[in-house]
Amino acid sequence: MLAFESASNGIIDTKKAVESAILAASAGHSAADCRLVALHLTMGHDHNAVLQSVRKHCPKARIIGCTCAGVIGREGANESMRAIAVMLVFGEAHEVLMTYVEHLDGSNSDLAAAKLARDLVKQSGKPKFVMLLASGIDVDADKAIAGIESVLGDDITIFGGTSADNMKGIASYQFVDDSVHEHAAMLVGFFDPSLEVYTQASHGFTPAAVELTVTKSTGNRVHQIAGEPAWRSFTRHLGQPETAKPGDTIPSGAVGIRLSDADAEEYGDSHILRVITHSEADGTFLMPVTCPAGTKLSLMHRDEARIFRNLDVMMRQILAACGTKKIVAVFHADCGARGRLTLDRVTKEEIVRAMQKPLAVNGKVSAWLGMYGFGEFARLGGRNQFHNYTTSLYVITRA
Repeated sequence: MLAFESASNGIIDTKKAVESAILAASAGHSAADCRLVALHLTMGHDHNAVLQSVRKHCPKARIIGCTCAGVIGREGANESMRAIAVMLVFGEAHEVLMTYVEHLDGSNSDLAAAKLARDLVKQSGKPKFVMLLASGIDVDADKAIAGIESVLGDDITIFGGTSADNMKGIASYQFVDDSVHEHAAMLVGFFDPSLEVYTQASHGFTPAAVELTVTKSTGNRVHQIAGEPAWRSFTRHLGQPETAKPGDTIPSGAVGIRLSDADAEEYGDSHILRVITHSEADGTFLMPVTCPAGTKLSLMHRDEARIFRNLDVMMRQILAACGTKKIVAVFHADCGARGRLTLDRVTKEEIVRAMQKPLAVNGKVSAWLGMYGFGEFARLGGRNQFHNYTTSLYVITRA
């Protein structure tokens, strides 16, 4: 059976930070026996030095991870420039397996994701559930989900998120074993038959009166809104100059796509949100999903009271779904804009406590690995979906 342990810190010295995290997370185990190291880093650490240090302590482990705007561990949130969080997975080699591709972006998300799934099946058949990590700058997440489901079926639960930088939208990085990539994607399969996972996402934004209509697009690239360059129209409606960078618009520039009535009732909000992380010289901007002409994008307002109210509802739903099953680990993808860009330290810590306290076992927070990234995968309406601006929790239980 798989066992999960985690740790996080903000130690400035990279080698000491890694060593401290690995030693803390391997309490009761030998780090040398670890099968998988999942890690998240903020942008200040030397990425290659981190991987070298992890390899020194965990010689047999597969290593996966990505950069982010901040980490969240059982110790709480840390958005310093040198923060690290790790999840160590112990067990039999065949119980947790990983595949990767070096390049997945908006042009090949479906094909690359299908390859990930096929390669995983070749190793050990269909897993119980999977975790997907990919680049947050240019991904068509709907196509990535479709690619995985074309191989594993739509009943497979996909959780995970997309990498981020320090909320500039310039470049984010992924880690595969001993190498650093900019557009890689990793799929981790969990095969332990005793495990189950429950996923759910929550935001707390309400639609404004402004609705933008896409009039020209190619895949996840939006070229025009109402007949003019998309970035010009978008920034004008936000009250920002056309010269604004995507990082300038992320806190206030959430756009929403209306959900069906049934999905909206389950979600607790009327729209699913999207973040714009990149713009191009001709006025095109990138959406994280396919955005055909005719799509209506509503500008959205953040509602702090609604964020807390929806989070309370989500935690009650998660606890009801878990029932008496033992919680063994929690993976967590949070939107970078829900970190220091929109929430002060006290509010952010209050949100983290509101998630961790209900899931604690005998007062102890379970193994926990979270990040402030550019996007989140979680089920909604009985199917895998991609989200932005949410808190998304992935609670792994054992019957």
